Amino acid sequence: MRRLPGLFLRALRLRCPSCGGGPVFVTWVRMCPSCPSCGINFDREPQGGYWVGSNTINLFVTEAVFAGAFVGTLALTWPTPPWDAMLWGGMVLMLLFPVGFYPWSKTLFLAVDLTFRPREPEDYVQPAEPGPRVRR
Repeated sequence: MRRLPGLFLRALRLRCPSCGGGPVFVTWVRMCPSCPSCGINFDREPQGGYWVGSNTINLFVTEAVFAGAFVGTLALTWPTPPWDAMLWGGMVLMLLFPVGFYPWSKTLFLAVDLTFRPREPEDYVQPAEPGPRVRR
């Protein structure tokens, strides 16, 4: 249980939840295949479909932010809420927020996965065997 805050704090800093090493993103939407520090493979399920959890986290957080913004705007402007502004603002929020939150959804999902399925030796990238040397 002592590990949990560390896992999630490292994930919120966009670092490897396992060791805190990084950076783990090559670009805003492209993650390294494994941690540059500890070598844990970020795609821990080779059959595919592993990142459905991060998409779910992204969807839930986006919906919560939209609901909070909607209810907050309604509460602050009642009895005459700006319906048109809320409509257009909500659409912009729902288009931009998931893209902005994308890296955090990936690292937070890794933290959740490491919480329920601890690291195993096969989760780490195996160093490549050196091939035969070719002289030129």
